[in-house]
Amino acid sequence: MLQGHGDDGYLHGKTLQADFSTNVYHGGAPEGLREHLFTQWDKVTRYPEVIAESLSRKVAAHYDLSPDHILVTNGSTESIYLIAQAFKNKRTAIIIPAFAEYEDACRMHGHEITFIAWEDFEEKISVQGAGQIGGSGADGFLENTDLLFICNPNNPTGKVILNLEELIIKFPQTLFVVDEAFIEFTLAVTSVTDQVPKYNNVLVMRSMTKAYAIPGLRLGYIVAAPFLINKLKSEKLPWTVNAMALEAGHFIFDRLESLKLPLEQLLQHKADFVKKLEASPLKIYPGHTHFFLAETQWQNGAMLKSFLLDKFNILIRDAGNFRGLSEKHIRIATLTPLKNQLLIDALTEWKHI
Repeated sequence: MLQGHGDDGYLHGKTLQADFSTNVYHGGAPEGLREHLFTQWDKVTRYPEVIAESLSRKVAAHYDLSPDHILVTNGSTESIYLIAQAFKNKRTAIIIPAFAEYEDACRMHGHEITFIAWEDFEEKISVQGAGQIGGSGADGFLENTDLLFICNPNNPTGKVILNLEELIIKFPQTLFVVDEAFIEFTLAVTSVTDQVPKYNNVLVMRSMTKAYAIPGLRLGYIVAAPFLINKLKSEKLPWTVNAMALEAGHFIFDRLESLKLPLEQLLQHKADFVKKLEASPLKIYPGHTHFFLAETQWQNGAMLKSFLLDKFNILIRDAGNFRGLSEKHIRIATLTPLKNQLLIDALTEWKHI
């Protein structure tokens, strides 16, 4: 899907007052990163490392793994398409609603795709227990699935699944592709990267563009068993991680402890924001991240997006193109309290037009 994502303000030719459409951290890139990159400018005159080997080593050391467990990528989107290509023609399930690139990448590479609604997935786990899922009693849940794509925390809902390890154990024939692009934005679930050394059927995608606010640099990585990483490397194009992205990755991993998000404050701002939105013409869905799903009570998300852009230079994410959602759904990210109030005030006017 080349168009239809958030952060598409450049298409509209407007100077935005507030951009609620992207779930990138609103606080900006880490302090000192811009200045550091300026000092590294001469590196753009030479080819970068073929597969970002030096950053792979640094990422691996952080997780106490060997570099063979890590593949640095040009953001999570490259990771998704690379996985779909390396495992082409497989039977793949996608938990929806979900980032459209899972489906697009799998269709491009001949996967036989099935979709599992998040609520159905949750119900099978909570009602039966992961240890009891499987066989004819559970409609063969995942037993004929080669790959499972799950975004945890979920985009666009912000919901989480807590007991993935039980499923990973229960279905060793299924490769669990876990997208943790938003793991830094929740206190409700922890990463499954610690399960990589224990199981050969878990592959974790991580993004460095969301929490560190560098989406224009495109940077992410995959954590998986060495044989899976080797399979991905066999399909990977060289030099996809440019010199500036590579330097940004080193800068961040050298300072991880000091660059943690003010998450408790961010989530408190989200709770305050949601509370004030109760009087708006939106239905707000519960979630565990700084962004959340909402539904318009009249007209649709595209109309609301246009209204906010035209009248207030405010951008939201029309979520009508997420499989499993409707044209009334939108996604909103939490910004500063001052900017959040801009949307609250604008929605009051939307309510009365």
